[in-house]
Amino acid sequence: APTSAGRSRVRRQLRDFVLVWTGITVVMGACTFIAIYAAYGALTQNTGSGSRNNLALPSIPTSTPQVAAINATPIPTRDVVKPPTPTTPPTAETAALAQADSTEELPTDAPPTPTLLPVRDTRYQVGIQVQQTLNYDPAIQDSWLREVQKLGLSWFKQQIRWQDFEPEKGKIDWGILDIVMPSAQKFNLKVMLSIVTAPDWARESGVNLSKHGPPANNADYVNFVTQILEKYPGQVQAIEVWNEMNLDREWTSTGGLSAANYVSLLKDTYTAVKAIDPGVIVISGALSPTGFNDGVGAWDDFEYLDQLISAGMLNYVDCVGAHANGYNIGPDQPYDQVAPDPNAKFRGPFDNPHPSWSFYSTIRGYAAAVANAGGNQKICVTEFGWASTEDLDGFPPGFEFANDNTLEEQKTFTIQALDLMKEWDVVWLAFIWNLNYGPQAGWATDNDNVPYSIIGKDYVFRPVYDAIIEWSKTQAD
Repeated sequence: APTSAGRSRVRRQLRDFVLVWTGITVVMGACTFIAIYAAYGALTQNTGSGSRNNLALPSIPTSTPQVAAINATPIPTRDVVKPPTPTTPPTAETAALAQADSTEELPTDAPPTPTLLPVRDTRYQVGIQVQQTLNYDPAIQDSWLREVQKLGLSWFKQQIRWQDFEPEKGKIDWGILDIVMPSAQKFNLKVMLSIVTAPDWARESGVNLSKHGPPANNADYVNFVTQILEKYPGQVQAIEVWNEMNLDREWTSTGGLSAANYVSLLKDTYTAVKAIDPGVIVISGALSPTGFNDGVGAWDDFEYLDQLISAGMLNYVDCVGAHANGYNIGPDQPYDQVAPDPNAKFRGPFDNPHPSWSFYSTIRGYAAAVANAGGNQKICVTEFGWASTEDLDGFPPGFEFANDNTLEEQKTFTIQALDLMKEWDVVWLAFIWNLNYGPQAGWATDNDNVPYSIIGKDYVFRPVYDAIIEWSKTQAD
């Protein structure tokens, strides 16, 4: 057992150690305090209002700001002025606007600002309609879109026939888009999808299925559109909701050619698209310039446009769709001031004046109708062009006017139209009709798309091809 003297020595050594350790701790604490005090004093001296080295301590955010992915950045662009009987815009769109217009600063280490999204890029832009490869060959698809790039155009239009993609409910064949979309990305092209024609299973009961028409239930169309956006996120820049719904052959329905029914479909589609990707440009289905109406087979496009606007269309579009093929007069001729042409064999524009004959009157007339209704949307011309049969062996029935246009006139009218649309400042997107329906159809004389093709018979490029290239160069300058 340890002696009393030994225990006393141990206690004394332990006490001495504690005293020494405590002293060291106090000294170190004092030094630390003095250093902090000195540093703080120097900092406060340098943060005066007149200092050149004005240092601001960063505030600590309560939550980490998130930068949305490009395909989901909420960017509706145009504040639509409502018609006399307004409809409240979709909640998702309102929330998107608030987020898009936020001025809160991002931290300095935030990712770079995303590329300007389509719906915010309101410059006048030009594209062309392209028929996809018919044999699902990626190399051929690349060859078509390579031509779009050579033309100097930034967009192309792809028609999506819903009935071909989903012939059986719930079973979608993505083959076409699985070829088209990668090719579009390869050539850095923006994509406008025109989505049309409900499959038989989606149509109304008892309707004439030999003609195209809308679905019985809007939700089926909306579901198909949203699946496209979800499968190809960020790859679709614009969607045209239907096509020429003022014609019975495109909108055969038990409800007839109802503008209100179309706006219902447009509203549901617009709301769903903006909820997924507010950056996508939503375009109303382009009307067919008809020049007459019987309320059954066709509505005059100007009258039908008024009906669409009255039904609230302007609440659910970023851009108003239009078709403006020029028949056998130039794009600078109003329908009621057409220059006489005694040599023209097709006499429609000369003997029966109507805006439907005139590129000038159609585009400017639509823009005026939108403005007069209080809207500020521009026009998206999803088809325009001049047909010519000069290098063909015949023409489709009803296209006699194409015989009056030479290939040189096709070139001149197309370039003139491109310049006029820019000058008028009422057009957002314009799509030339068309690149390659000639070769895809074998230049068949009964195909009404062939006379518009800028690739002529036997793959000889028509004069308009080189003219578009030269025009695009002037725009780049």
